[in-house]
Amino acid sequence: MTALLELKQKIKGMYGQYEMYILPVMKFVLALVYFLWINANMGYMSRINNVFLVLILALICSILPSSAMMYIGFVLILVHSYALGIEVAAFMLVLILLMLIFFLRFSGEQNVTFVFTPLSFAFSLPALLPIGSGLMESSLSAIPAGCGVVMYYFIRFLRSQSTILVNPDLDMTDKLQIMADGLVQNWGMWIAVVAFVAVILLVHLIRTRSFDHAWRISIITGGVAYVFIMLVGSFGMSLNATVAMVPLLICTIAAVLLALILEFFAFGGDYSRAERLEYEDDEYFYYVKAVPKASVATSERSIKKINAEPVREERKAEENTATYANPIFRQDEKPKRKKVSPAADRKPRQAEKPAAKDVDFEKKLEESLKDL
Repeated sequence: MTALLELKQKIKGMYGQYEMYILPVMKFVLALVYFLWINANMGYMSRINNVFLVLILALICSILPSSAMMYIGFVLILVHSYALGIEVAAFMLVLILLMLIFFLRFSGEQNVTFVFTPLSFAFSLPALLPIGSGLMESSLSAIPAGCGVVMYYFIRFLRSQSTILVNPDLDMTDKLQIMADGLVQNWGMWIAVVAFVAVILLVHLIRTRSFDHAWRISIITGGVAYVFIMLVGSFGMSLNATVAMVPLLICTIAAVLLALILEFFAFGGDYSRAERLEYEDDEYFYYVKAVPKASVATSERSIKKINAEPVREERKAEENTATYANPIFRQDEKPKRKKVSPAADRKPRQAEKPAAKDVDFEKKLEESLKDL
């Protein structure tokens, strides 16, 4: 457990240090996978079914807000729908406008969930998206999640009916009727929409409570609720929708385990050291539950590089420092005389002035008195 906590702190520290580089890379990868999924499941327009174009669009999304992926994805979906026919493109445009006007304009920054929703189905982990959205985002993420489910199932429907919709002998009204029936009477889609919305709201509701281990309880409850809704919707209501029980259970268990790993890195509270505090002021009483984060004290190691040049400089400084061991403090050794060049000796010496002790001051005084 200690090793995992140290790994968590290192990852969080690395992300905090290089966030400005890691975040664009993550947006680039997400946009790249999302656009590749669109081309793989639609791909009717060969001109935009190009890896280089997808790379360029993903690079653009890496420097734009996260919601830009959804709008660029809408453009790709419309272009591919136009390749099937003008009726399909018109029907898809109306569907997208209804989503934007009545639903997606209220979710704001949570619209990135719309991009994650079809990818969760593509990786066979649909239960992970509602559980993860309930943990990491607000309850408004249920709106783009439900819209993402509708878009995923409708794209699958177009793929299965593409040969019929491309037929030029089929009337426009017949094509519109086929698409309307495929959207409204797709009971498997509506069961998944109800499951996603209900699990997100349930997980978010439990996660925001103050009792111990609320995050883990919300994860397990969300997994159970997802399986229950899917099974009841498939068998209990006798609708024209079937769900394979064994793959559903396996995928949900895997999603719950991944959500527990997400909880460890995103929250990781230590409830054994939780404290309940009470405060009051002139107007309110405050009852606070403080849950410390699980962490370990990591020792930071600093490596000092030792070169040869600093050592030499230190030795020179020691040699220049005056100590009692230095010869200048030894009485038995005489200081060395400086050597004088012969040219200096050849210079004429200036006349030396007589010393003060060689002057006879009395004689000088008598001579000065005689002159007077």
